[in-house]
Amino acid sequence: MKRQWALLLFWPVKSLILAAIGWNLLFAHLEDKHRLAEAEALQEAEAISRTFARHVDHALEAVDQISLYVKNGWELTGGNFRLDQMAKVVPIASNTGFFVTIVNASGDIVTSNIPDARKTNVSQQDFFMHSRADPEQLYIGVARIGLFSGTPVVPFSRALNDRQGRFDGIVLVSVIPEYFISSFDEAALKKRAFLGIMSADHKLRLARIDRKVFLPDRSDAVLKRSLWLPSAEGNQLLSGRSWFADDRSRYLGWQSTPNYGMVTLAGLDQEEALEEFFSQRDNMIRQGIWATAILAVLTLTAMLVSLHIVWRRYQVQSMQMTYRTATEVGEDGYLIAQPISDQNGKTVDFTVVDCNERAAGLLRYRRQDLVGQKVSALYQGEAGVRTMRMLCKAMKVGFYEGETELAEIGLEGGPKWLHIRISRPDNDLAITLRDITEIKSHVAELERRGNEDALTGLPNRHWLNAYLPQAVERAAGANRMLGLLFIDLDGFKAVNDTLGHKAGDEILRNAAHRLKDATRPQDHVVRIGGDEFLVILERIGSAFDAAHVAERIIDAFGTAFRIEQGVRSIGASIGISLYPINGGDANTLLNNADIAMYSVKTSSKGSYRFFDSEYSENVLARHRLEAELRHALEQDQFVVFYQPRVEMAGGTTSSMEALVRWMHPTRGLIEPNEFIPLAEETGLIVKLGWQVMEKVCSQVAFWSAQGRQTVPVSVNVSARQFQESDVAAIVQDCLQRHAIDPSLIEIELTESSMLDDKSNVVETLQHIQKMGVKLLVDDFGTGYSSLSQLQRLDFDVIKVDRAFTAELDNSREGTALITAIITMAHALGIRVVAEGVESLEQVATLRALHCDEVQGFLISRPLPAAEIQPMLGRWLLPVT
Repeated sequence: MKRQWALLLFWPVKSLILAAIGWNLLFAHLEDKHRLAEAEALQEAEAISRTFARHVDHALEAVDQISLYVKNGWELTGGNFRLDQMAKVVPIASNTGFFVTIVNASGDIVTSNIPDARKTNVSQQDFFMHSRADPEQLYIGVARIGLFSGTPVVPFSRALNDRQGRFDGIVLVSVIPEYFISSFDEAALKKRAFLGIMSADHKLRLARIDRKVFLPDRSDAVLKRSLWLPSAEGNQLLSGRSWFADDRSRYLGWQSTPNYGMVTLAGLDQEEALEEFFSQRDNMIRQGIWATAILAVLTLTAMLVSLHIVWRRYQVQSMQMTYRTATEVGEDGYLIAQPISDQNGKTVDFTVVDCNERAAGLLRYRRQDLVGQKVSALYQGEAGVRTMRMLCKAMKVGFYEGETELAEIGLEGGPKWLHIRISRPDNDLAITLRDITEIKSHVAELERRGNEDALTGLPNRHWLNAYLPQAVERAAGANRMLGLLFIDLDGFKAVNDTLGHKAGDEILRNAAHRLKDATRPQDHVVRIGGDEFLVILERIGSAFDAAHVAERIIDAFGTAFRIEQGVRSIGASIGISLYPINGGDANTLLNNADIAMYSVKTSSKGSYRFFDSEYSENVLARHRLEAELRHALEQDQFVVFYQPRVEMAGGTTSSMEALVRWMHPTRGLIEPNEFIPLAEETGLIVKLGWQVMEKVCSQVAFWSAQGRQTVPVSVNVSARQFQESDVAAIVQDCLQRHAIDPSLIEIELTESSMLDDKSNVVETLQHIQKMGVKLLVDDFGTGYSSLSQLQRLDFDVIKVDRAFTAELDNSREGTALITAIITMAHALGIRVVAEGVESLEQVATLRALHCDEVQGFLISRPLPAAEIQPMLGRWLLPVT
């Protein structure tokens, strides 16, 4: 024992080294997390500044649109425009923070929406002089006390001109500072967050900390000194003592606005941004202290165990010196069994004449007790019968090999499985025994893993495919009902997409626990895949039992899930099918439960529904229609009709709109409203759009070759075509292959789906325009476009939606709205087409409103293609 002192010192030295390494790794990890948290805070501040920049840019754009609208109204009416006219189309009110005032060339108020506006001459104000000196630009002033309203506002002004183009005054739009900075997404900002707006000269125009708004040039300035930014966008950490009046350090991000020359600032308070890191750091340090304490206890225990091992090793070595055997014992056991025959020569028993220690141990005996014993004396009952059967078979045929589970024959306390090999080299039997318990356990574990979902521990689809048919057979044999509950989690995809797969996996594990708790002990909960589960209900008496279990599951999901990333609400939609009511086999029951669940998902999530054959037929009908639509695209079953547009001025055909129809082989001509929505949903609209473009270009090329006058044809393009295909390349390819003039093709796109800020859409449209192809906005008035979007994309034609045309005969508001659209479009140099014209009264009204073109059933219904282009004769449109 005295010679083993080094072994005793090994454990404390090793523990000290491990502790030192552990603490070094912990502090290094904390330092990495601190850097990562700071980097994420800087990135978050910069992301907020980018979002804030878009918010400020859109706010400035809204102010700009109001100023442009008033300017156009003033100049179009020759100075007779009043703000009450503007309120009919663009609702504005002083209580929303917008103050609009028209000032004449002398600096006096003409009209204003400010109640009791102060009568003050503004001819010497900076915004008046700047707009008079630079009449083309929108002037953005510094926040101040409004001259007319007496409240803090940010002034915006734009020059007004008379009919001769001379300076005729200004339109002044005064907006409260809170409109730009307080209405920004407060949910994304914490209590001490900082927001600011700087002009291009690096002067702070507005600032906000928490809910308090700071104006420039005030005694309570938010910054201690001027802030100089090195680039148009970026981020950095600003020390509170050096920069902020409240002495709190912040992670600052900044971003230049796309327009108007402003820079937005977003600062996250350092303590708030790193709050989660500080909490994790303290927790990890506490865990490190506990781990160090546990390591000390384990070290002491290891030292005591080492002393015991040294002593036992000394004892074993002493015994081995005395009792060492001449040969090593192998892994297999060997026996020699001698048969015992009766007087008729029939084998009736066997005697163990020899064995090794391994064989005796496998059979739960000592060698000296086993040798000389008869098998009949060693084993009785089932064990004796099966042993005699194996030995007798080997005696008869000369060989036997097989596996035996010892527990099945009542032998316990040793190996569970034995591989037995018996041969008869002479009159005796040579028996080899091998313990295969570990191998069988490994195989059983592999089988278990193959039938078990690794994430939740529930049975998986592989297990279901084997078990469910057997369960249906048992239910049929016992004349019992069986129920399947097909469960899909509501809101899981949003969690998985926004928080990541780690959060999704945590949700799935918790969902599996809730399902097990909500079901009965005899029920089976299976994870089919993704966020889909199945509950097998055996031995139920009625549909009420299945509904009761479904209600328990829905109630179980009524409580929000608490996961590492926060609290998330996840519901459950359940479809139920019953044997034998809804099917007689496993596949039918499973499919019908799936269909019932799908009906819940599409109508009222978070509930359950039994299988409905009528709904199933509707689903199958939709699938059949989709298959027919795919077949129609492959077999080229679509035809194009052409509806003319007529100019109001001359009554001549100015263009035609290509309208697709489905020439079904059995149903005949099918209108687009029956198949276009399905094509959009399934993505088949991309291939259909390509076919229509090809047909139209081919037809226009044919008409052009006839030597007659040919008018342009417009083709409708959906939003999904822009998202999933290169529309510009398709158009260019069709024009080149058919050698037609680009001016003979027009592209129509809906306002609501295409007029957005996606750069790829804008670039595609600009590329199409460069080819010489005109762009039309279809269904104008139903979307969310802005004047700047129309002006930037330089659209050629606006097609007013038929819903507004129908209102011409019904209300003054309908006429006023179309008047505003026509006035705006003409101010931007865009032609206007009224869709859905069906009466001469509508034509007369549109002529009076100076609409450029009309289209509708009154003019012509869609016409099929012919040898020559189906142009209409000169239309005699009514003058009044």
